[in-house]
Amino acid sequence: MCDQDHFEEDLKKYSRRDLGALAALGIGASILFPNDAQAADAPVAGAQETELLDKEVMIKTPDGECDAYFVTPANHAHAAVLVWPDIFGLRPAFRQMAKRLAKSGYSVLVVNPFYRSQKAPTALQGASTPIQEVVPLARSLNAKTHQSDAAAFVAWLDSQEQVDKSKKIGTIGYCMGGPIVMRTAATVPDRIGAGCSFHGGGLVTKEPESPHLLIPKMKASFLIAVAENDDQRDPESKKVLKEAFGQANLSAEIEVYAAGHGWCPPDTKVHNQEQADKAWARMLALFEKSLG
Repeated sequence: MCDQDHFEEDLKKYSRRDLGALAALGIGASILFPNDAQAADAPVAGAQETELLDKEVMIKTPDGECDAYFVTPANHAHAAVLVWPDIFGLRPAFRQMAKRLAKSGYSVLVVNPFYRSQKAPTALQGASTPIQEVVPLARSLNAKTHQSDAAAFVAWLDSQEQVDKSKKIGTIGYCMGGPIVMRTAATVPDRIGAGCSFHGGGLVTKEPESPHLLIPKMKASFLIAVAENDDQRDPESKKVLKEAFGQANLSAEIEVYAAGHGWCPPDTKVHNQEQADKAWARMLALFEKSLG
């Protein structure tokens, strides 16, 4: 288990009903307890010296315009990656991760999933923002908004000269972004070649719109990195996912990581550098194999 000094103490502040509601939104309990925001400005580990082009962009969708961040290597066109942030939204930590991924040779788009409500930053204190302030934003989204956004963002990527359209697109999501990754892969199956869920919640539910029920519509290979405490709360989900991917004849690496929910972004209290680097390496290996 990763170091979570006050995790159990803080967890007592929330009722079982609170935690159940958060899990249904794809939000794990540990992300409630953030790390020093200065971590977002830390040096990028493992990044190569590559000249990048980056810009803030606006993307038209059926429901308005989404503000987003786009970063790409300065030379040539590259496979694209669509990034869905956690509940704290588009912020410096995700721009940092996007730059790191771009330095590995990908054209990366990080979106503000809450653009219908407000432009980024949607969490004014980043990962230090009280969870009660941002839960309403997560609740404003649903399966239909996920799907329509996915189609719009993939179409936007395919319109960019920095994106190599002969290659498949990858998509990654953190916490509440995990279910959106699965819906993206099912919404645009001919374009999505790889999907990654990092400490994603709500991948398997009893609802008729549960993301795992969409697996037969997908053509992508998957990496599903599960937080240790999420698995302890719901150990059956990984079994359901393995069976569903197997029945669909899709490759899926599903592993429980020795870290708490929220361990990947560098600005959360439970950030675990060793396990985050492990997950990052597995993501790069999947992209190398699946995006062409």
